[in-house]
Amino acid sequence: MVVRPLEQQSESATDALTTALSQFDAAADRLGLDDGTRGVLRACKRELSVHFPVLMDAGGARIFSGYRVQHNLARGPAKGGLRYHPDVSLDEVRALAMWMTWKSAVVNIPYGGAKGGVIVNPRSLSLGELERLTRRYATEISIIIGEDEDIPAPDVGTDSQIMAWIMDTISMHRGHTHAGVVTGKPVSVGGTLGRAEATGRGLQYVVQEAARERGIGLEGATVAVQGFGNVGAVAANLLALAGARVVAVSDSSGALYNGKGLDLAVLAPFQKDRRPLTEATGGDQISNAELLALPVDFLIPAALEGQINAANAGEVRARVVVEGANGPTTPEADAILAEKGVVLIPDIVANAGGVIVSYFEWVQDLQFYFWEENEVNQRLHTIITRAYGDVARTAEEEGVTLREAAMMVGVSRVVEATKIRGIYP
Repeated sequence: MVVRPLEQQSESATDALTTALSQFDAAADRLGLDDGTRGVLRACKRELSVHFPVLMDAGGARIFSGYRVQHNLARGPAKGGLRYHPDVSLDEVRALAMWMTWKSAVVNIPYGGAKGGVIVNPRSLSLGELERLTRRYATEISIIIGEDEDIPAPDVGTDSQIMAWIMDTISMHRGHTHAGVVTGKPVSVGGTLGRAEATGRGLQYVVQEAARERGIGLEGATVAVQGFGNVGAVAANLLALAGARVVAVSDSSGALYNGKGLDLAVLAPFQKDRRPLTEATGGDQISNAELLALPVDFLIPAALEGQINAANAGEVRARVVVEGANGPTTPEADAILAEKGVVLIPDIVANAGGVIVSYFEWVQDLQFYFWEENEVNQRLHTIITRAYGDVARTAEEEGVTLREAAMMVGVSRVVEATKIRGIYP
């Protein structure tokens, strides 16, 4: 058997963990947390690193590395996505797990935070290689996941098919179907209606609330979306249906701009087939950097972490930034945007639609009773708008930004659960 070299983590290992810890520390200061409580909530409870072989189509095996991190379980079983990306690193996964803890708490669903990932470019694999990688990775992390323990879901580079493979793998190991071990599955194997659109639909609901509060008419409001993927494309289409004018979208290849509004129906095949937007027509080709600087009503960064930072935040001219991705804005950029008067709706509220509807899927799987799609969407609307209202009120009462308020709400709920449960033994 030929063993190929271990995948190397990216040299540009993200500052996501620094950002996550900085946000937590600021909230801890405002809440007056003692050092012991800070220490508990700064640390991840459990971290699993795995290195495993996958048989390749060309023959031989290739070693891949992956992670599953559980940050905090005070409020319930761990919940968080699985990411397949060349730049996955342990620190990035730690940060994402921490954000999931606060996100679940802000929207007040009974989960702790987790995240996982494999260092791989999934587009470089055949369908068979992708399935073998997924099933082997699922087997490696099976010792810490389960419907009462830790429930993965799709994230960057993963989808409903990958979730189905994981569910099937765990079910084969345990001798009967465990539908609730993952969420984001196809409806035919225990998924929920409305899950595929949930994060984008949640963004739509949050944008509608923000527009209403600020007297921005959504009819004709201009929107730019960085990241025309599962989240960004759904949000763009739903906002366009609500009357907004989507003037720019982007993917990793570049961005497309049309001040009169893009024809999203023409762009749909590019998102579906993962074709680069640089091949699209119907607008002017611009860079991602230029998209972030457009003078729009709503800017939705829905790509990766750290996209709005100290170097470019001064160029942002949007009235409202709505974070579709996790951690797209650095703390330095937060301060610059606040100084400029740009309203920022943080990720742990804005993109929480995915985890909310994942919670609905999990509940339905445990009960073996499934809801109609309109019921899913109505419940999502109720929970995410209530969470946004909690955060907006806290921001006004405390005189802080929406990010600071969201962190205060989320952290305080986890602190309460931690103190009530106590420290064992």
